[in-house]
Amino acid sequence: MSGILSIGTRALTANQVALQTAGNNIANVNTIGYSRQSVVLQSVAGQSTASGYFGNGVAVQTVLRNHSDFLTRQSALANSVAASDTARMDQLNQLETIFQGGSAGIGASVSNMFNSFSDVALVPGDLTARTVALNNVDEMAARFRTAAASLNDLQQGNVSQLSDAVTAVNNLADRIATANEQIVRAQGTGHPPNDLLDQRDQLIATLNSYVQTSSVPAADGSVGIFLSGSHPLVLGTTVTHVSLAADTFGDPAKIKLAIVNGGIKVTLDEASLGGGSMAGLLKFQNADLVNASNLLGRMALAIATATNDQHKLGLDLNGDQGGNLLTLSAFPNGFKASTNTGSAIVTLAVQPPPNTGSTALAASNYEIDFSGAATGSITRLTDGYSTTFAIDSTGTFQFQNPITGNTDGAMDGLVMTATLGTTASSGDRFLMTPFSAAALNIKTTISSPSDLAMALPSSSSAYPTLDAGNANALMALRDLKMFDGANLTDGFASVISDIGGLVQSATSAAAVSKSLAASIESDRTSVSGVNLDEEASKMLQYQQSYQACAKMLQISQSVFDTLMQAVAR
Repeated sequence: MSGILSIGTRALTANQVALQTAGNNIANVNTIGYSRQSVVLQSVAGQSTASGYFGNGVAVQTVLRNHSDFLTRQSALANSVAASDTARMDQLNQLETIFQGGSAGIGASVSNMFNSFSDVALVPGDLTARTVALNNVDEMAARFRTAAASLNDLQQGNVSQLSDAVTAVNNLADRIATANEQIVRAQGTGHPPNDLLDQRDQLIATLNSYVQTSSVPAADGSVGIFLSGSHPLVLGTTVTHVSLAADTFGDPAKIKLAIVNGGIKVTLDEASLGGGSMAGLLKFQNADLVNASNLLGRMALAIATATNDQHKLGLDLNGDQGGNLLTLSAFPNGFKASTNTGSAIVTLAVQPPPNTGSTALAASNYEIDFSGAATGSITRLTDGYSTTFAIDSTGTFQFQNPITGNTDGAMDGLVMTATLGTTASSGDRFLMTPFSAAALNIKTTISSPSDLAMALPSSSSAYPTLDAGNANALMALRDLKMFDGANLTDGFASVISDIGGLVQSATSAAAVSKSLAASIESDRTSVSGVNLDEEASKMLQYQQSYQACAKMLQISQSVFDTLMQAVAR
C-alpha cells in the first residue's frame, strides 16, 4: 500500500510543479528578457523484489530555462550595431536641418550679397543701393553665425547625451557585478538560478545598447564584461567605471570614452567600440560634426578672404583705400599633443595674393609630426594625403610636392609658421584646425555705406564717385572656382549635397541593421520566448495528469479502507 501511495504523492507533486511552471511562463509572457522555463522530470529508481523491479514513480530533477547562449550573444551584438547606427542617424537628421536650402539658407544670402553689388555698379554713388548691399553683407554674416552657433548647440547636446550614457553604463556595470555575486552564491544549491540568469542577460543586453561588449563566462558562474575586446569593465564583482575624456590633442571639438586598465587611463577610439549608441554619438561628434564645421568654416573663411582681398583694392566714396569688408575670428594655434616635450607654437594664415590661397582651401584638419626641430611631415586628415616639410629661417613651413619635387610655402592655401624662439622636439605632434571657429564670429567690418570701396584707382580721377570697377570685380567673384572646383555661389549647394549624402548613407545603414537585429531577435525568442498556445496545451496536459494522480491516491485510500475492513473481521 505504501508503494502506490508514495508513487501517487510524488506524481501529484511533480505535476503540481509542472502546472506552476507553466503558469509562471504564461504570467511572464510580456516580461522583457524572460526565458521560458521547463520542468525536468526523472524516474525514481525502482525497488528490487523477488518478482522483479517495481517502479517508484517520478520526481522533479530541476527547472531549466530554454536559452541559447549563441543567439543571446548574437541578438545583443546586432542590437548594439543597430543602436549605433540609429543614434548617428538621429543626430545627422538634426545636422541636416542646419544646412537648409532655399531663400532662408546661407547659399541664398551669399548670392544676394554678390548680386547686390550689381545694383551698386549701375549707380555707384547711390547710397540706397550701397545700403542694400551692406545689409546683404550683414545678412550673410548673420546666417553663417547662426549656423555655427547651431552646430555648437548640437555638439553640446551630443556631449550631454554621451554624459548620460556614461552614467547609464556605469550603473549597469554595477548591477551586473551585483548579479554576478548573487548567481555565484545561488550556484551552491546545485540548481540554475533561472531568474537571476535572465536578469543578468537583460542587463548585458541593455549595456550593449549603449556600448558593445564581449562576455567571458567564469567557472564560478560569473561573467566578465570587456570593452574594445580587452579592457575589463566587470570582472566578477569588480567594476571599472568609464568616463569621458579629451583626445590626445585636447581638441575641444572632440571627445573620447576612457577606462582605467592596469592602473592606466586609456582612451578608446570609437571605431574600436563596435556598436552601441555611444559609438554612434562619438562618431557623430568626432567625425560628422568636425566635417560639417570644416565645410561651413571653409566657406566662411574663403568667401570672406576673397571678398576682403578684392575690397581692399578699391576706393570708397571719400577716395580712401578700402579695408576688410568682413571680420573673422583669429586662427587658432595648433593643438599640442599631450606627449609633446618641445616648446614649439604653430600658427596659421591663408596664403595671400597673388597666390589666392582662398581658392585652394580643403575642408580638413591637419596633423603635423616633427621628426626634428625643423623637419617632419604633415597629413591631411580627410584623405590621409601626407607630405614632408622643412621650416625656413623665417619660421615658415616649406612643403615638399611629392610629384614635382618642388617646395611651396603653403599647404592647400594655408601658410603655417613656427613661432620664432620656440623649438620642436622629435616626436612632437600638432593638430591644426583652420576652420573650427571661422564662421562663429564673422561680421561686417564697416557700418557706413559710403565706406564700401566700389571704385578702382584711376589716374584720371582723384574722386571716383561714378566709377564701379571694384563693384564689378566683387560681383565677378560669384563665378570664381573656389570649392573643390565649384563656383563660389555654388559652394553651399555642395555642402548640402555632402551632408545629404551622409544622412542618406546613415539612414540606409540604420534600416539594414534594425532589420538584421529584428531577425536575430526573432530567432532568439523562438527558443526562449513564451508561446501562449503551447503553454495552454501544457496546462491541460498537466491538469489531466494531476487529476489522474489524485484519482490514484483516491484508489489507494479505497484499497486501504477495504484492507482495514477485512482485517477487522
